[in-house]
Amino acid sequence: MTIDSLKEFGANVDEGLERCMGMEDFYLEMIELGISDERFEMLGTALESGNMEESFEIVHALKGVIGNLALSPLYNTICEITEHLRAKEQIDYKVLYDRLMSQRKQIMEM
Repeated sequence: MTIDSLKEFGANVDEGLERCMGMEDFYLEMIELGISDERFEMLGTALESGNMEESFEIVHALKGVIGNLALSPLYNTICEITEHLRAKEQIDYKVLYDRLMSQRKQIMEM
């Protein structure tokens, strides 16, 4: 993973680096930790079971982590899921979750 590959992905690298005091290695390490968060899998399980309250709590926590890392594509998908869950909408979350996991996989493969 490089700063350039993250920029190509659509991450707001300047914002992320600013939060990490300009330390590129630290920022990249934080991204690796953030995208390895077990809550991504926990979200899938909670959504599958239909537990909207638990799903909301999990996705809201992920929103903070991913938002701080300025991973815009993931953050935007997480925000979309968060707002649907906040409104307790009975929709098929699988499409959104699959998009989120695909975006996460892209970063993991960098």
